[in-house]
Amino acid sequence: MLRWLVALLLAASMPLAQAEPALRVLTTFSILQDFTMQIGGERVAVSTLVGPDEDAHAFDPRASDIRRLKNTDVVILNGLGFDPWIARMVAAARYRGAVVSASRDITPLPASHADDEHPTAGHHDGHEHHHDADVDPHAWLDVKNAMAYVRTITAALAAADPAGAAHYQRNALAYLARLDALDAKLKSTLAALPAHQRTVVTPHNAFGYFARAYGLRFLAPAGLSNEATPSAGAVAALIAQLRQLKVERVFIETIADDRLIQRIREETGARIGGALHADALSTRGDANSYTALMEHNLQAIAGAAP
Repeated sequence: MLRWLVALLLAASMPLAQAEPALRVLTTFSILQDFTMQIGGERVAVSTLVGPDEDAHAFDPRASDIRRLKNTDVVILNGLGFDPWIARMVAAARYRGAVVSASRDITPLPASHADDEHPTAGHHDGHEHHHDADVDPHAWLDVKNAMAYVRTITAALAAADPAGAAHYQRNALAYLARLDALDAKLKSTLAALPAHQRTVVTPHNAFGYFARAYGLRFLAPAGLSNEATPSAGAVAALIAQLRQLKVERVFIETIADDRLIQRIREETGARIGGALHADALSTRGDANSYTALMEHNLQAIAGAAP
C-alpha cells in the first residue's frame, strides 16, 4: 500500500506530458519559420530548411531534407523565385500536403526596378541566380508585405487545422499589431534622416522593397543573389558614383562576402556603418527574430549603435 501511495505521489509531481502539436510545418528559410512560430505558438511544430545565418540562394537539398518533407503537414515557401529548389523537393518526395507561397498576395517589384535603384547591378561575370519572372523576391523587407505574409500563413494553418483557427487568429492579430507599430517606427525614424544618410550601400541588391517603403536609396555592386559576381567595370562605376555622392558609410551583410564592400570603402574613404541583415535571421540576439532584424537594420542605418 505504501509503495502504491509513493508511486501515486511521484506520478502526480511529474510535469504533464507535452501535448503533440496539431501541425508539423516546414518552412524554406528562417524568417518564414519565425512568422509561423509567432502565429502557431505551442500548437505547431515548425522547422526550417535554411536556418539562421545561412544563405537560401546557395541551398542544396540533401536526402535527409526530402525525408523531413515527407513527415510534414504544411510547407511554407517564399516564392518569387527565392526558393525554387522546394519544387524539386516536393516532386522528389511525392509530397501531397499543403504547399503555401507566403508571398501570394504581394505585388512584386520587377528586377528592373531593383536595377534602377542599383544602377551598377545587372552587369556581371560568372553565375547569376535567376529569379522567377525576373522579380525581386525580398518582399519581407517591407513590413507591410511581412504583414501580408502573416495573414497568408494564418489562413493556411487554419485551413490545415480548423480546430485551431481561433488560436491562430488570436496570435496573428497580436503579432500584426506589433508589426504595424514597427512599420510606423521605421517610417518616422527614417523620414527624419538627413540627405547624406539617405543613400545606403550594401553588398547585394536585397533592399528594393525596403527602399520603396521607407524612402531611401540603396546601391550595390551585385544583383539579387549573394552568388552574383559583378564585373570590374560595374564596381568601378559604383565607386565613381559614390565619390560623386560623397557617401560616408557603406554596409556589410551578415551572410554576404564583404570583400567588395571593403574595397569600395578603401577607394571612397567611406567607413563601415555596420552589418545589415536581409536574407536570414541570426543566432545572435540582434536579429534572432524578424522584428529584431528590422530593429537592428533601422538602428544601423539611422546611425545609432546597434
